[in-house]
Amino acid sequence: MSSVPLAIIALGSNLGHPRGNVLRAIERLQSLSATPLLKSSLWQSTPLDCPPGSPVFMNAVVVLVPPEGETPESLLAKLQALESEFGRFPKKVLNEPRPLDLDLVAFGGEIRATMELVLPHPRAHERRFVLQPLSEILPDLILPGQTQSVAQLLEQLAPDNGMRKLTAQL
Repeated sequence: MSSVPLAIIALGSNLGHPRGNVLRAIERLQSLSATPLLKSSLWQSTPLDCPPGSPVFMNAVVVLVPPEGETPESLLAKLQALESEFGRFPKKVLNEPRPLDLDLVAFGGEIRATMELVLPHPRAHERRFVLQPLSEILPDLILPGQTQSVAQLLEQLAPDNGMRKLTAQL
């Protein structure tokens, strides 16, 4: 990663107005960055490991430069507060539909494994709905703990006919 730590955030929504939720959340995330966000396109994806009948997801990825003094834990708290503002409540069912899901995928080269935070995100390198949008903005990035770039990891995933691009890069 660069000398300036980058925070990678995967956004998802499949409840309420998913497209609007993701777009509004991206606008709000700008206030957490010291520089303009790098933003992927909007993508639609089939729910993965979700309860039967779950609606399709709207996904995107943004990359921000945290302000000086920001830690992974303080950024996570801000992401969770934003999820709550969008109407997300503590989950009752694993991977249930939600108005907004913000996953902190990576924060520079930081590694964490606590009850509150695991960095890098433990399954990001296996998830097309993270890698596909991320490959639009940082295809050569090597996530902490990986040896291959985002683009190389993406090439190794099985095709997903339920994943489709909805917009050009934002």
